[in-house]
Formats: sequence, C-alpha cells, structure tokens
Amino acid sequence: MAQKVAKVGIKREAGYLYFVDKNGDVSCAKMARGGSKGGSPKKVAKVGIKKEKGYLYFVDKNGDISSAKMVRGGKAKKKSSAKKTSKRKTSKKKTAKKKKR
Repeated sequence: MAQKVAKVGIKREAGYLYFVDKNGDVSCAKMARGGSKGGSPKKVAKVGIKKEKGYLYFVDKNGDISSAKMVRGGKAKKKSSAKKTSKRKTSKKKTAKKKKR
C-alpha cells in the first residue's frame, strides 16, 4: 500500500517520464521512442524530501509524491557461484558412415 509523502500536484505531459531524483525533487525526461533517443532530465518541482532506505518513491496519478515499501524476496543467490566450474558432459558425436554408390 502506498502512502502519500508530499503534495505537489504536477500536471503531466505525454511522452515524458516523471520520477523522484536522488535529491528528493521531481524531475522529468523525454522517453525514447523508436529511433529517437531520450532527453536529459530536468527539474519540474523542488520538494527536497528525505528518502528512507527500503522504500520506492514515485509520482502518483494525482501528481504527488508517494512511497511504497519495496518487496524483497525471490530465490537467494548461492555464495560459491563465482568459484563453481561447470562440469558438462561432453557427448561424442556419432559420425554416420556414408555409403559409396
């Protein structure tokens, strides 16, 4: 469940990605479409919220900043994966004998 952190009320334009940057402000960047590349981000609103670790901050549909607790889970990585060598069975290819005509 998301909680509203700051009321900003940003009006969104189509073709732009709105996000909360590392300073806690709202920025937007032009989205890449087809062969055209995206643009560099520009600040839309200076809010300056303090981000907490373990939370995802985003601009909701009302144009305000909201946060949600990040779900951590899934399959755990093995610690010895770097030293692990793959032992694959090498199958010998059977060569078919060609018949002479």
